[in-house]
Amino acid sequence: MIDIRRGRERGTADLDWLKSYHTFSFGQYYDPRHMNFGPLRVINEDVIQPGQGFGTHGHKNMEIITYVLEGALEHRDSLGNGSIIKPGDVQRMTAGTGIQHSEYNPSLSDPVHLLQIWIVPDAEDLEPGYEQVRLSADQPFNHLYLIGAKKSRQGAVTIHQQVDLYAAQLSRQGTVVHPMPVQRKAWLHVAKGAIQLNGKHDLIAGDAAAISNSHEITVHGQSESAEIILFDMVT
Repeated sequence: MIDIRRGRERGTADLDWLKSYHTFSFGQYYDPRHMNFGPLRVINEDVIQPGQGFGTHGHKNMEIITYVLEGALEHRDSLGNGSIIKPGDVQRMTAGTGIQHSEYNPSLSDPVHLLQIWIVPDAEDLEPGYEQVRLSADQPFNHLYLIGAKKSRQGAVTIHQQVDLYAAQLSRQGTVVHPMPVQRKAWLHVAKGAIQLNGKHDLIAGDAAAISNSHEITVHGQSESAEIILFDMVT
């Protein structure tokens, strides 16, 4: 079964310095039909204007993943970490018992476009933690790369939940295939471009699909380039 969530139906926040699209209920946007998908609680697509950002604020008991699509994001936290996150980087922050952090666009000329993802961990009050990895610069198109997992492997960040997180860039007519055991379900988010899902569902950037009881997921590129994020999780 495939249930499509169109990007145009998402909640929005539109400030002078921030444009944000909320796949699930977040902040002032509340929709009881779209609270979460399994442990996946938040997918916010944010565009932050030059020199702007989120001041120091706190989180608890959440796995927070930052995935930059364009530009760069500066991160600082109460654990002493400071970094610049760019396309090709994956950052994971375990909020656990509590962490403070800030996120800014360090550029004075270019916006930063990113996805912020929240996953409910499989245990509360974990020790706060931070991890950032750089994906290989020579990754070819039309291949699913594991970027996050319960048990870190293949260079992926560790996620404290039964979720395998993949990313892929597709060329026009390029295809990726992902097998799905019956006891698993998936959420597919289109980050850029246009794709076709399982030969019949046309999706564009911002669109998503909840997938269950499917033995296989096939994604076919329909634009010059496309980028997807795939969450494979237990039912």
